[in-house]
Amino acid sequence: MTDASDLALVISNKHIQDNLRDGLPYPYTEKNGIEYISSVLSANENDTFAFAIVVDNKVIGSISACRQKNIHRQTAELGYYIAEEYWGKGIMVEAVKQICDYIFHNSDILRIYAEPFSYNTASCRVLEKAGFQYEGTLKSNAVKSGKVIDMKMYARIKESV
Repeated sequence: MTDASDLALVISNKHIQDNLRDGLPYPYTEKNGIEYISSVLSANENDTFAFAIVVDNKVIGSISACRQKNIHRQTAELGYYIAEEYWGKGIMVEAVKQICDYIFHNSDILRIYAEPFSYNTASCRVLEKAGFQYEGTLKSNAVKSGKVIDMKMYARIKESV
């Protein structure tokens, strides 16, 4: 819970929120951070894989993957963000690799996918560097800030399949 204030500072950045899905309050408060951390701590650990990204004992971001349902029950959707001052330093690439390795070794998940906005070339590059394959563009797949936008589909498959 002590990380909630650091989390709030990171997510309250408009440049961060422009690359995330809607639904996060802006500005994001420490109370919002406490609520998020509480929800993650109480989630089923076989369905929600969530970790703080920490540098020098300070939370600079978050990464999580959520198990899907029904016929997609062995698939997880990946999401992440990192403080702007840490962009381009390779930290997120390493975090993506680590969470994928963790999930593939500690669960029955076979496929992890992410759907970055097509304009978010940095996020696409992170996924590519972390071993994800580009599978295609999802045309007119979202409405963000009143604009209809495309998203890209990336996936990483468990190697022992």
